[in-house]
Amino acid sequence: MTVTSTIQRRKTRKVRVGSVWVGGDAPITVQTMTNTDTCDVVATEAQINRCVAAGADMVRISVPSMEAAAAFALLRPRVQVPLIADIHFDHRIALAVAAAGADCLRINPGNIGNDQKIREVVDCAKDRGISLRIGVNAGSLEKELQKKYGEPTGAALVESAMRHIDILDRMNFQEFKVSVKASNVFLTLDAYRLLSRQIEQPLHLGVTEAGVFRSGTVKSAVALGALLLEGIGDTLRISLAAPPEDEVKVGFDLLKALGLRSKGINFIACPSCSRQEFDVIKVMNSLEARLEAVTQAMDVAVIGCKVNGPGEAKEADIGICGASPRSLVYLGGEKSHLIDTDKIVDEVERQVRALIQQRQEQDALLIVRTASQ
Repeated sequence: MTVTSTIQRRKTRKVRVGSVWVGGDAPITVQTMTNTDTCDVVATEAQINRCVAAGADMVRISVPSMEAAAAFALLRPRVQVPLIADIHFDHRIALAVAAAGADCLRINPGNIGNDQKIREVVDCAKDRGISLRIGVNAGSLEKELQKKYGEPTGAALVESAMRHIDILDRMNFQEFKVSVKASNVFLTLDAYRLLSRQIEQPLHLGVTEAGVFRSGTVKSAVALGALLLEGIGDTLRISLAAPPEDEVKVGFDLLKALGLRSKGINFIACPSCSRQEFDVIKVMNSLEARLEAVTQAMDVAVIGCKVNGPGEAKEADIGICGASPRSLVYLGGEKSHLIDTDKIVDEVERQVRALIQQRQEQDALLIVRTASQ
């Protein structure tokens, strides 16, 4: 029984990235970045498809050269998800990928040369309906800002971002989003909080270079979770030294925990203790593997004993209250039936599939009724 989030999101301008909207009343989107050689079109396409299967709303691709831009042109028609081209310094690459169908350019205007070059990119983006992302990182602040502040600070990151924003303002271009990323949690929080008070554009959240899977997930969840709870953030990337599809999964798990997205199964499972009547960890690993592709939102509780089991199980769409040799199944918050405890994985999967089918039939019936009115 999913609880709707009470978070009041910051009001922002709505920006389009291909078929996806970012900001305004649009859902908070989850994105990632490929780590294959962009020139290897087959490998990059396969990785993008894995990310899409994991739920990615959009995917960013590094385009460091004209050869990579040519590969991007081959790749663009082969995938359906919106693609963001990551460009640094060379405006010609930005123009090439724009012509090839990029949905967004990650490019800092102040880093691509004189006003004429910037104007070419901005005019191209206007003509093609392409949005931009200004991306400021603590590790690559301008030298004069490093000298002014002595070290990366939230104010330094925001000043850097505002320099790029001012360029776009002068050119009457407002279709952009902004990120001010750092690898430090407190610096990240400070920068995004400051920036959120100064602009109306959507914010792309992230802790850059967060680390390996476990520590990076924790660091990202702390920083991004705090910002999201304050209503700050319109799209996010969990930056991990891990496969990009794992970044997507963590991103959705974070949004589900806050009630901001409801894609897929929200598992409630006990941490296991000596009271458990079955191997909860083994059961949950099996269930996650079997049901990973499920996109319908639902709560599934698997509790290993009858102390906390009834309370958690009756709050879920499907619940298991563990016992031995038989466990109690709850459906829709009500006691339903007993099953052999060694059949929990099969039973939960069966009930999940049945609930999906039931919902699909209800949706189809509603469509028929609506059409007949």
